Amino acid sequence: MDLEKAFEINKETWNKKTAVHFESEFYDKDAFAKAKNSLNTYELTALGDVKGKKLLHLQCHFGQDTLSWAHKGAEVTGVDISDEAIKLARKLSKELDIPAQFVCCNVLETSDYVEDKFDIIFTSYGTIGWLPDLKPWAQMISERLKSGGIFYIADFHPIAWMYDYNVTPPVMKYHYAREEAIYDEYEGTYANNTSKIISKEYGWNHSLSEVVQSLLNAGLDIDLLTEHDGSPYNVFPNMKLQDDGLYYLEDGLYPIIFEVRARKA
Repeated sequence: MDLEKAFEINKETWNKKTAVHFESEFYDKDAFAKAKNSLNTYELTALGDVKGKKLLHLQCHFGQDTLSWAHKGAEVTGVDISDEAIKLARKLSKELDIPAQFVCCNVLETSDYVEDKFDIIFTSYGTIGWLPDLKPWAQMISERLKSGGIFYIADFHPIAWMYDYNVTPPVMKYHYAREEAIYDEYEGTYANNTSKIISKEYGWNHSLSEVVQSLLNAGLDIDLLTEHDGSPYNVFPNMKLQDDGLYYLEDGLYPIIFEVRARKA
């Protein structure tokens, strides 16, 4: 398929989503402006104290998590394909007086735009599904990490992406490690399902073994691989909020989040 066209369509959709997401309850801009934190327990526990560390945030959207790490003392750079998102991220950085660098590019081309090496590379929640092949992604991560540096990802479990959510109830439709692109076109967005924008998206399914092996092949050592039933976000049908502040699937038949942390020798 024409990957350049697919990336361009995804970029157009994320450009449209940016303003809608910024005004949504999901991203709660007013609460963020007060707390200057949008990070969750999983990533905070896995990465610990980031003060004084250089951190690269891949697929940062409009920068709430990037600025959260900066507020915790990291020297941050955020990367995203959407120029509207990057424009808003830079605006928030200035308005909230939280220093950060933001770069607009396809994440797979990060090394063409960012020369620095980092102590930490971070990505989270709905990122790798936009990439057709994780090999160049992992290679770029290895290129941008310092020796001894850490890469960390928290994302939705690949089982969740086997379902078609455009029907009710959702139907298991796609292979766990489907190689072909999945094209979706629907009204609204996860942050505001009443919005009238039309989301047009190309996505790809990646198994846990593909995630792990791509990082191993790029020369990184895995020191954390775990799966969780609880999600920080209520983004799938029939999720219930529990006392720990996380959302769980009603039937609870499979994990909804996975984490991987890797180190460069």
